[in-house]
Amino acid sequence: MDRSPVLLLNQNYQPLNVCDVRRAFVLLGHGKAETLEITDAVIRSAYEEHAEPSILRLLYMVKRPLHERRLSRREVFIRDRHTCQYCGKKSGRLTLDHVVPRSRGGEHSWTNIVSACDRCNHRKAGRTPREANMLLPRDPAPPRPNPYAFFHAGRIQDQWRAYLPWMDSKLGMNDEYEVASAD
Repeated sequence: MDRSPVLLLNQNYQPLNVCDVRRAFVLLGHGKAETLEITDAVIRSAYEEHAEPSILRLLYMVKRPLHERRLSRREVFIRDRHTCQYCGKKSGRLTLDHVVPRSRGGEHSWTNIVSACDRCNHRKAGRTPREANMLLPRDPAPPRPNPYAFFHAGRIQDQWRAYLPWMDSKLGMNDEYEVASAD
């Protein structure tokens, strides 16, 4: 049986997961899901032909807890939109800066880390922003949990884009959400 990916949606059309066609047919066979979109491919059994599903929706609601985002360089840069929080310059070469330096008791937390360009990070050095006369436009805060997060290692299918709210038809991704994919 084909191992093509199938997007699995919750009852409220929220993306849950990506499964393969085999798992999709099991869900359909047990009456737990309905087909929303199909592909051009056909799966043949001894007696019947079935269109290969591309998108399924569960017939019952699965409650998913919202997970806080892990603190990492990548997540801080995404939160800060790849922009230096001191001078406002967008750059691909950013560093992390502790607002209150760790040498002065600053924590390694969402509320004490910002993105900074090399120049601003060196200028601020081991001082606080107030001491360095480099005020932040806004206080750093943890990002909101992403209710649409799911992980898929393959390519995002064109049929799926209408069901993935963070996908922007022109740019590919909305600033606020990101999916782990090899698009």
